[in-house]
Amino acid sequence: MEPDLGKMMEQLRGVQDQLAKVQEELGALTVTAEAGGGMVSATANGKQQLVSVKIEKEVIDPNEKEMLEDLVVAAVNRVMERARELSESKMSEATRGFLPNIPGL
Repeated sequence: MEPDLGKMMEQLRGVQDQLAKVQEELGALTVTAEAGGGMVSATANGKQQLVSVKIEKEVIDPNEKEMLEDLVVAAVNRVMERARELSESKMSEATRGFLPNIPGL
């Protein structure tokens, strides 16, 4: 039985529209991660863009520069992983029910 190409194209357009909507929504969603017991926090949006970094004044010590740098890196790495997971989850939700019906995808 031949697949209905018209129906498949319509489904694909629906997926494209849904993905565009999700991309827009991801820009408004944020996730936050901390390091050093909350002394450094980083916030990113669902588009995996770093939005802010906050550092408590207690960890700003010129003699401990490397420790602060390590905390910033840890917080940013954590928040970027959370942003990636958020993005993947939202994209998966958007395509659920569409892609399994299109052969080859």
